[in-house]
Amino acid sequence: MHLGHLVPLLCLKRFQQAGHKPVALVGGATGLIGDPSFKAAERKLNTEETVQEWVAKIRKQVAPFLDFDCGENSAIAANNYDWFGSMNVLTFLRDIGKHFSVNQMINKEAVKQRLNRDDQGISFTEFSYNLLQGYDFACLNKLHGVALQIGGSDQWGNITSGIDLTRRLHQNQVFGLTVPLITKADGTKFGKTEGGAVWLDPKKTSPYKFYQFWINTADADVYRFLKFFTFMDIEEINALEEEDKNSGKAPRAQYVLAEQVTRLVHGEEGLVAAKRITECLFSGSLSALSEADFEQLAQDGVPMVEMEKGADLMQALVDAELQPSRGQARKTIASNAVTINGEKQSDPEYIFNDEDRLFGRYTLLRRGKKNYCLICWK
Repeated sequence: MHLGHLVPLLCLKRFQQAGHKPVALVGGATGLIGDPSFKAAERKLNTEETVQEWVAKIRKQVAPFLDFDCGENSAIAANNYDWFGSMNVLTFLRDIGKHFSVNQMINKEAVKQRLNRDDQGISFTEFSYNLLQGYDFACLNKLHGVALQIGGSDQWGNITSGIDLTRRLHQNQVFGLTVPLITKADGTKFGKTEGGAVWLDPKKTSPYKFYQFWINTADADVYRFLKFFTFMDIEEINALEEEDKNSGKAPRAQYVLAEQVTRLVHGEEGLVAAKRITECLFSGSLSALSEADFEQLAQDGVPMVEMEKGADLMQALVDAELQPSRGQARKTIASNAVTINGEKQSDPEYIFNDEDRLFGRYTLLRRGKKNYCLICWK
């Protein structure tokens, strides 16, 4: 799951806080097909093993947001493989397919976009996805009394299919709610970095990288994002905005946002580690960093290069792309602009030794004030 899933998740949490019973649906069955909604090309089919791994990870990632043990409105995690896994094709066509009009299906915007492309059509497999998600809603209504489905705006067609099918199968009126695609003030997509999507899984995006993503939020977006992604009162957010405007200093809002969302997704331990790494890199003092902190940096925190023992400092700067040549590296080192693990080094002929290898594996290079590279020794 990535940041794009966070707003619907937080909607579920808000409904639970208001006393409702949330049901988080994971697609053990639909994940085998892939949702074609507003996708330019046919999606790659995944194996059952891959999808089941995803299901387990998604359940784990949903857990911090919802309370599964709070009495009458305890959350439920449902898996649509439970009702589709044993269904045969005749049952699917007779009990579900007969309620769907192909005329209406091909007029849904997500399908029309694919049909109108000369280079990409749509397979029957993906065309049928709409029926599967529609039946999900009907099943959840019957099994758990679900009356409202929440999803991103790209899910509107699938949600309305579920509303119609639930009425036909169970004679129940149910509802849909979509949240808009969030964009930044400059019109670009939210939740992307130069390295790709920002993930909720700490193994795909480290807590440090996650924290830094929010720290770098533009002033034009930060107060809006505080309303979307935190549970702060509107009055508190407005007061913070007023304080930032009148302080004459750098705004505090980005740090509040980063703390709130990192704590929500990665817990207090993840937040503390992210702040510790940030402070150590800013100050240049690495003594407080743990081996796990260096593992975060190696994962995605700073550029990383692997080197053999016996390498010299000039070659390290070149391999780390902190300088284009050994000649330039020599000049930079001699000008006292290079640090090794926070300590300045002005000898161009310097060769790394075991003391430079923190935890036996890591050496942090810095050129100037902000250009870092982590050496991972082979």
